[in-house]
Amino acid sequence: MQTWYSVSLGDGMLAPSPAAEIETSFTKLFNAHGKPIEMAVFTRAESEGRLHCEVIAYFSPAAATLAESFDAEPCAKPSHTGLGLLAGDPQAWTVLFPEKEN
Repeated sequence: MQTWYSVSLGDGMLAPSPAAEIETSFTKLFNAHGKPIEMAVFTRAESEGRLHCEVIAYFSPAAATLAESFDAEPCAKPSHTGLGLLAGDPQAWTVLFPEKEN
């Protein structure tokens, strides 16, 4: 199994700025590598009972180099529930989450 990575982008009000930075860096790397379908970054707002949600970015294994540049930590593959595609080819869903029903 390949390693996924995650990093907190902060609360929902502050997350757009680091998310945009990740997206910009991702696009450069994605294009340089020939736009591989399995390279993607997803986000999800997670509250876990807290008053404010925290936005977490999840980097697919093919985006490990990018993840490390944002100090992301290794993590388990996230559940597809509630995820949004921040950056990558929309077909990444079918490659990375084959169990997801469309």
